[in-house]
Amino acid sequence: MARKPQIGRTIRRLRTERGLTQQALAAALGISGSYLNLIEHDQRGVTASLLLKLASLFQVDLAALGGAEERQTEASLREAFVDPLLGVDKVPEAEVSAMVDAAPHAARAVLAIYRAFRVARDDAAGITLPTGTRLALPTEEARDAFHARQNHFPGLEAAAEAIGADIGTTLAAEMNHAIAERLRRTHGLTVIVQAQPEIRRYDAASRLLALSDLLPRESRGFQMAYQLMLIEARDAVEAEIATIRPGTDEAAALIRFGLLNYAAAALLMPYARFLAASRELRHDMDAAAARFGVGFEQACHRLSTLSREGARGIPFFFLRADAAGNVTKRYSAAGFPFARYGGSCPRWVPHQAFATPGRVQVQVARLPDGATFLCFAKALARPAGPWPEPPEVHVIAMGCDAAHAADVAYADGLDVGRAVTEIGLSCRLCERPNCRSRAFPPVEHRLVLDPAVKGASAFTFAPAGR
Repeated sequence: MARKPQIGRTIRRLRTERGLTQQALAAALGISGSYLNLIEHDQRGVTASLLLKLASLFQVDLAALGGAEERQTEASLREAFVDPLLGVDKVPEAEVSAMVDAAPHAARAVLAIYRAFRVARDDAAGITLPTGTRLALPTEEARDAFHARQNHFPGLEAAAEAIGADIGTTLAAEMNHAIAERLRRTHGLTVIVQAQPEIRRYDAASRLLALSDLLPRESRGFQMAYQLMLIEARDAVEAEIATIRPGTDEAAALIRFGLLNYAAAALLMPYARFLAASRELRHDMDAAAARFGVGFEQACHRLSTLSREGARGIPFFFLRADAAGNVTKRYSAAGFPFARYGGSCPRWVPHQAFATPGRVQVQVARLPDGATFLCFAKALARPAGPWPEPPEVHVIAMGCDAAHAADVAYADGLDVGRAVTEIGLSCRLCERPNCRSRAFPPVEHRLVLDPAVKGASAFTFAPAGR
């Protein structure tokens, strides 16, 4: 059953994070303290004018007031609590929601402890690299760092805009040459394209940047932009890392790579121009990629970063996954509650996109809590290496709240209110019965095994509590 959206807990969290009392916030909003108390406990509705005041006061967009962060925290807690190796009794959904409502900081601390437990468990299980080094990947810390900042870094935007203004050109057809010339004239660096196993290799001694001849033109431009930002935006990147304060050198390195990629994208797709183009093109990412001379993935990634205060784009989530279902990159600006561990729902459009490489697949997806997203996905093949090495195929998926469908070209011709596909976070967390796509039974339910009956689903299970 779909849960009624609860904005009160989001207001309460934002208020406490900013150190405001109920009376202080009520005074700033021009309402009584008792009325605010009712709102925070979801016993009173919020008018449109009050929503705008709240968004302005807290300096967030309206989507952030919709409880996206709370939904993600709830989903992650449910995923943690059903881990059979924890050996804990089932935690009712009402208690999970109550914990997020009443103690959001404690809820996030529990998730941090669980992540540490998983790393320790994997380490104790003897998972090692071929060299014998223990494996403790810092990817989750890097992902959390970007998520906490809504995948938007004003300092890098400013650095990229200053460099772009100095370069001078705004034409995509001229940008690659302009960047190569800046590398040569300003930094004494020569760019060559040649056959080599690496995508990009820089030799500081010879001041030579070598790019693979297998790269398409737009990817060569991005790699040159990355190299330029590595040189000229270093201080801005290190300032961001100092603010993030990564826990390990490995996490710091991953975050640094991510920030340099972000800065390169900001140079090639300046914020204001890309935001205006996205709106004009109604978020057709192939058209946006062509206009800025970049790849589909690069344009999609840039779309997920448009969270500038006072000039926000539609909040989109971004996901990149391989054919095995491994998620290699994700950002959740739209509030889509990704499963942090294990696979995603096989009914979700990213998995369907692999069947039609190069073609955009569209889906209106509804989660068990009623949240509905307009999603689109496209499978891409990276250039293959020497024969017989196969090309790497991965899917890029994006989505936004279905309320924005009218502003997205991919919704044209869809009856968004009716053409809905019911999906879950993952099979182990999904309680929908009779799902033909189910790969695993839900962890919190007891299986019903009857040799005389074969249902549509591979697993039949009893209702919760039975």
